[in-house]
Amino acid sequence: MSLRKPGKIIGIGRNYRAHAEELGNAMPKEPILFIKAPTSLSGPGQPIVLPAMSSHVEQEAEIGVVILERIKGITEAEAANKKYGFVCVNDVTARDLQKVDGQWGRAKGFDTFCPVGDTVVEGLDWTTLEIIGRVNGKVVQHARATDMAFGVPALVAFLSQVMTLEPGDLIATGTPAGVGMGLNPPRWLQHGDVVRVTIDGIGTLENRFIEES
Repeated sequence: MSLRKPGKIIGIGRNYRAHAEELGNAMPKEPILFIKAPTSLSGPGQPIVLPAMSSHVEQEAEIGVVILERIKGITEAEAANKKYGFVCVNDVTARDLQKVDGQWGRAKGFDTFCPVGDTVVEGLDWTTLEIIGRVNGKVVQHARATDMAFGVPALVAFLSQVMTLEPGDLIATGTPAGVGMGLNPPRWLQHGDVVRVTIDGIGTLENRFIEES
């Protein structure tokens, strides 16, 4: 199954305890959600543009969940019985702007800041998924989906109480530890860096970062 352009791109913040800790944040009691602009969407192999107004851009390797049917106001138990598509996502973030703004629209909304794999795999058990993020071939992020504070059914149920989920909508479920700010020493993405997001059973999403022209 190929990914079609989603009507909504919904991101989840601080869904892995180690990632919240590396940024000095407490774990939320409910999922933190944000919306990424449709124009942030990009595909495999497409360059990701480093905006001139930010000097601290980071990768965020994530498991993407594609909604396959209209969903509104369901429980977690009902969400567990729904079928989903799964895809590789990189929720690129300008961390310095996120801190300055106090909200995440600009930091995560730049054009090209949402690379998504072109293959959506249905019928997978989300609890078996494992995600790896690499920068220039080096593993910097590695976690299992079961490490998430809020699993896929919990996220879908929560979001369905807020908004109607339509077929094709994409949920980026949060990133594990290992973003640039969490490295020792911290490292921000630079021109020429290559980021790969791999999920076993789905594939690898690869993109190169370039300076804004």
